[in-house]
Amino acid sequence: MRKLCLLLFVIILTACNSKKKESQHDFTTLFEKSKGTETPVYSEVIDYYKSLTDVYSELSVFEIGETDSGFPLHLVVFDSQGKRDLESLKSSKKTRILINNGIHPGESDGIDASMLLLRDIVQNDSLKKVYSNTIIGVIPVYNVGGALNRNSHSRANQNGPKEYGFRGNARNFDLNRDFIKQDTKNAAAFAEIFHVLEPDIFIDNHVSNGADYQYAITHLFTQHNKLGGSLGNFLEKEMRPYIENHLAKKNIPITPYVNVWGSTPEKGFSQFYDSPRYSTGYTTLFNTLGFMVETHMLKPYKIRVEQTYNLMIGALDFGKQYQKEIKSLRAESFNKLYETQKYPISFVPNRESPSVLNFKGYDGSYIDSKVTTGKRLFYDRTKPFTKEIEYYNNFIPVREIDIPRAYVLESGWHKVIERLENNKIEFIQFEKDTTILSEIQHIKEYNTRKSAYEGHYLHYDTSVEKTIEQVTFNKGDIYIPTQQKGIRYIIETLEASATDSFFNWNFFDTILQRKEGFSAYVFEDIAEKILKENSKIKSAFENKMENDESFANNSYAQLNFIYKQSPHYEKAHLKLPIYKIY
Repeated sequence: MRKLCLLLFVIILTACNSKKKESQHDFTTLFEKSKGTETPVYSEVIDYYKSLTDVYSELSVFEIGETDSGFPLHLVVFDSQGKRDLESLKSSKKTRILINNGIHPGESDGIDASMLLLRDIVQNDSLKKVYSNTIIGVIPVYNVGGALNRNSHSRANQNGPKEYGFRGNARNFDLNRDFIKQDTKNAAAFAEIFHVLEPDIFIDNHVSNGADYQYAITHLFTQHNKLGGSLGNFLEKEMRPYIENHLAKKNIPITPYVNVWGSTPEKGFSQFYDSPRYSTGYTTLFNTLGFMVETHMLKPYKIRVEQTYNLMIGALDFGKQYQKEIKSLRAESFNKLYETQKYPISFVPNRESPSVLNFKGYDGSYIDSKVTTGKRLFYDRTKPFTKEIEYYNNFIPVREIDIPRAYVLESGWHKVIERLENNKIEFIQFEKDTTILSEIQHIKEYNTRKSAYEGHYLHYDTSVEKTIEQVTFNKGDIYIPTQQKGIRYIIETLEASATDSFFNWNFFDTILQRKEGFSAYVFEDIAEKILKENSKIKSAFENKMENDESFANNSYAQLNFIYKQSPHYEKAHLKLPIYKIY
């Protein structure tokens, strides 16, 4: 009896000390103190979370990697069972949700909403119980360099807050174009966080910058056909309606991201296609249910933050309610992909199969500009409407590839290997020279952007020519089996024709330039001999001379044709250092 009384005394004393410790801290945010008009600077955000973790045992803060600004990337983790270490996160069976904020620091809605969200959960015993089987990871500010570049003017189209960060990071990269190419330290640190947490659901908080309409918030779910299979169907038929209905019960209307530029929404629009350069396109490669929150830039900041908060609550509730289905479908998607023989790498909207939205917009028209000599688009907010419009959210594949048993990458391509390692791709190195029947690929056609895009001159519309030969690989070359969790990442990066392949992002541009050549006056004699001794080359040459007028009038092109058919032509030109084994 005496021991029991002592135990009760200790419990009561601990609880009292805990309440006393809580009461000594004011966790009212700057957003609240300013009545929804201000957002804190970067250091204040981090200090706020560290103070929360000092008081509440359910929160942990980690510093992971480094950003281009020189500061680490932070991850705040909620777990009702107490503080976590990174290794234990990997083994947890709970629903895991990752929330990313401040990828564009001028779009600070998620930064403030997440501070409120985690504070409210740890301060409310009932909420801690509700989410007792959920791990919530929050990246407080992803673009640290942009957050430090604070101003009040760079978001010319945005209604608050008073001050905010800049879109570009410390090296002026747009981080929401960097997930697959990983030019920045930020992206490498994000990959580390992502593969530690292995989230079931991913949320990236943004603010839109486009048409005007009645909604203060929109959503941009990863394209469900691209996600594919039962998991894609689950996202479109279960997750999206659940979150929309959750907000509707709170009288918060929401619509898909209004993907129109230079036009008005009532004409209809297609779903935004999030290829792997974008956050949700990247997380989809690992079968994570991902979506972006896009609040509307012209709505008051207070409303935008509050609605972001409510949408995240809806996502948490969905994860809690459908935990078993999510875990099962994600595992099933991995297994089915291992079994399939084809993989789609390019999609377009299905214009014959639109969905219908009851869209809440404003009448839009073009009127005379008071500034320029042209017309301007004008939305009349005194004339709201609700109309049925066509929404093209069903996509169809237009190009697919046969999934090989493995890819082989020549060992010298260190930047590619580094990214494979960052994304936990399993591979082995040949311990000795090894000969295998392989598919060799040469770049056949490609186009290149005429202006710089995120530090690159991006290729597109890429196609390859294929031959099957016995290839002797060198000791140290990289053998990458596709039967692993990273199968989609492997295909999307190593298939040159894929939208965001490493080829299209210029990782292999040195193969596009010939390193050796010929002097015409010297090669004339060699070319004459080649035509005399090789009837096949001579026949092809004569056929081209007869049927191609420009070729027939270009003596250098004629010599070059013969040169490219000869043993003198370098084997490395246009040949990808990536081979496929079936």
